[in-house]
Amino acid sequence: MQNKPWIQLSPDDHCIVALRRFAKGESIDLHDGSTPVVVRQDIPAGHKLSISERSPGQEVFKYGWPIGVASQPIARGDHIHDHNLRCEHALDYTGLATQTPELPEPIRDKTFQGYVRSNGSVGTRNYIAIISTVNCSAGVSGAVARQFDSEALKDFPNVDGVVAFKHDSGCGMAYEGIKHRTLSRVLGGIARHPNIAAYVLIGLGCEQNTLGHLQKNQKLVQLPGMRWHSPDGRSHVQDVPVLSIQETGGTRATIRRGVDLVRELLPQVNAMQRTTVPASELVLATKCGGSDGYSGITANPALGVAADRVVACGGVAILSETTELYGAEQLFTKRAQSEAVARKLLDKLQWWREYTDYYGEDIDNNPSIGNKAGGLTTIIEKSLGAASKGGSTALQNVIDYADTIPGKGLVIMDAPGFDPVCVTGMVSSGANVVVFTTGRGSCFGCKPAPSIKVATNTSLFERMPEDMDLNMGTILDQESIEQAGDRMFEAILETASGKKTKSELLGYGDDEFTPWAIGPTL
Repeated sequence: MQNKPWIQLSPDDHCIVALRRFAKGESIDLHDGSTPVVVRQDIPAGHKLSISERSPGQEVFKYGWPIGVASQPIARGDHIHDHNLRCEHALDYTGLATQTPELPEPIRDKTFQGYVRSNGSVGTRNYIAIISTVNCSAGVSGAVARQFDSEALKDFPNVDGVVAFKHDSGCGMAYEGIKHRTLSRVLGGIARHPNIAAYVLIGLGCEQNTLGHLQKNQKLVQLPGMRWHSPDGRSHVQDVPVLSIQETGGTRATIRRGVDLVRELLPQVNAMQRTTVPASELVLATKCGGSDGYSGITANPALGVAADRVVACGGVAILSETTELYGAEQLFTKRAQSEAVARKLLDKLQWWREYTDYYGEDIDNNPSIGNKAGGLTTIIEKSLGAASKGGSTALQNVIDYADTIPGKGLVIMDAPGFDPVCVTGMVSSGANVVVFTTGRGSCFGCKPAPSIKVATNTSLFERMPEDMDLNMGTILDQESIEQAGDRMFEAILETASGKKTKSELLGYGDDEFTPWAIGPTL
């Protein structure tokens, strides 16, 4: 990309980003004929150095957009951070859907090796799920899954694992209320997920989120062709194996019955084979976590290129983290495919303003301590970098958390920025591959979808080699964003075809299933 120790992301910016530590008193040549900037304080790598004086109340630009206003005088050469920059968000929402891009040039020759399900969906993994309807059955669900470790599955090489989907909800909520509806969508989405070849539902028997309600509400049936036997010996086809702890005879009896059911399902799931499918079957979840000052410069825009490739193939790219689009929403409202879609996004953001205000909080509380240590100051700055994961294609739709995705192309799913909650929603919506960028070093997985971990900088990639799949720090010195995005896209295809990610090899993904517990606990 460049050999300079700094980068200016837009000619309109009032700051540059340090690509290495700047020492107080150091002279920085901007290569524009102006007087070199003398650094007034030590500047950590990834942080912002002022190249223009700003008075209190004046906007400060990065990425060509305001990221906040000066809270005190900022001199040329100052470190710009939370001591002299505050969040202030005021955008003009005119021009909705006035810059909708043309459809990208189709890519028709890309394929991967996937599991074609009888309902037409395509999986990238082949799991058996043990789905708990309520926290009270989580212990039993976990006990069933633990019986099927790598030794127990050694004779079933095509089975990626038996996973317990446990959570802390299912009761203490209004029947058909917002929390109940959200949980039902999540659990239904996992049951129908293309990476789930078969599943067993386990409940207690007296919960609000009843087994019967979940099956009826989410129209759950076992995938056609799967066969299992009831305790009386009768064979069942296209029925869902359902266990109620209270009706099955208690904890140990339910565990034994659950184990028996999985043993019956294993050879059937193992018989499933990968076949060549078009890349249009990709449903990509994009996520950034543990972000730093490099995230919006390297890994996130490269992921945006990869997302564009997926859309050009006819697939789906999901952008989420609504709280981390705050301040960057104008990038999507202008390129929405219709004004109605643009207004859906604005309505979601207004809901978030009211929601956080109710609890006496503010969306700008979002940048974590780690984010700020990495150089990100305001939620607007973080959002502008995070938004680049969405690439450049038209925004086709805005959907609720864990909702079914209508159609193809780029969609935004409403969710908090909190990593496990956000990714759980995207996976429940059908994402069969996750790409997760990080500058600080997040450790993450989210079964049943494989998670590709992408480092924003070479230092992180070298420091955590067993956790990071790809290094985008190369963009800072030798690789274009387009080249890096193409490299990432090829990694997505390889992962979809079965290549294990670092997080899978480390065993991540069982504990990160976290449905959004929106609404009151009663």
